[in-house]
Amino acid sequence: MIKRGRRLRETAFIRDMVRENTLTSNDFIFPIFVVEGENIKEEISSLEGNYHWSIDRLPEVIKEVEDLGIKGVILFGLPEHKDCTGSEAYSESGIVQKAVAKTRETSDKLYVITDVCMCQYTDHGHCGILDGDVVNNDRTLVKIGEIALSHAKAGAHMVAPSDMMDGRVGYIRNILDINGYENVAIMSYSAKYCSAFYGPFRAAANSAPKSGDRRTYQMDPANAREALHEIDMDVEEGADIIMVKPALSYLDIIKGAKERVNVPVCAYSVSGEFAIVKAGAKLGLINEKAVALEMLLSIKRAGADMIITYYALEASKWIKEDNK
Repeated sequence: MIKRGRRLRETAFIRDMVRENTLTSNDFIFPIFVVEGENIKEEISSLEGNYHWSIDRLPEVIKEVEDLGIKGVILFGLPEHKDCTGSEAYSESGIVQKAVAKTRETSDKLYVITDVCMCQYTDHGHCGILDGDVVNNDRTLVKIGEIALSHAKAGAHMVAPSDMMDGRVGYIRNILDINGYENVAIMSYSAKYCSAFYGPFRAAANSAPKSGDRRTYQMDPANAREALHEIDMDVEEGADIIMVKPALSYLDIIKGAKERVNVPVCAYSVSGEFAIVKAGAKLGLINEKAVALEMLLSIKRAGADMIITYYALEASKWIKEDNK
């Protein structure tokens, strides 16, 4: 007797009924890049359709995000001043701190997440305090803690440390708790790989290291078990959500994390993934909508509960159109 799996693919009705995973705007977190100045909305050359926003024009994109049903944003700041300690990162008048306040003032619906790192703010471009050519882990923790606390004071609902220093989640959790911010959540970039897919972001955020690379603190792309160990440590230290970054080339890590931990799993579909699809579509080689949605669906199918993606706005529009 022939086993006929095609019976459940025969019509659109039955395909819809048995579909195991679906995408909605609730799945997406939209990254926003904020800059100093006034009346600025400048397209990021490396991230087509994404912009640098000044604080005064931030409500425009916040309204668009809300109208599309997206529930969360993650804020990245580009400071005017950089120094060896990244002091603008933890200044109460820093660009992200002002962006958080403006976003909260503009919307009482959006969930506001902040990227906690130093690379955009240091004159050397590394994610921490340097001792010679080496990032000093424990000195960096002090600064990372100050950044997270300043974001919480500004009104962030969640902080997302992306520096990959050892012990950062526990350090931040303690700093937040003793200062009365026990309800501010932590989403840890737990398995952040030293990836070639970050190029367009580094151009957008002006965050490339001036010398060397980040292999001593970001993860080796060859390693999977190490990623799960990093995830275990972050959960033990108090992470509310763990993240895998990048997403598309690390679906096995997303799946492993989902099966291993009892906290939500976020995946960051990074700038290189976005840029590759955009470039392929421009050359007429692929159907952008179909490929982008398939890519995002694969990330969700692997186990991601939420996806940070530069396609959040476009994907939400496509989904909305398809559901009419």
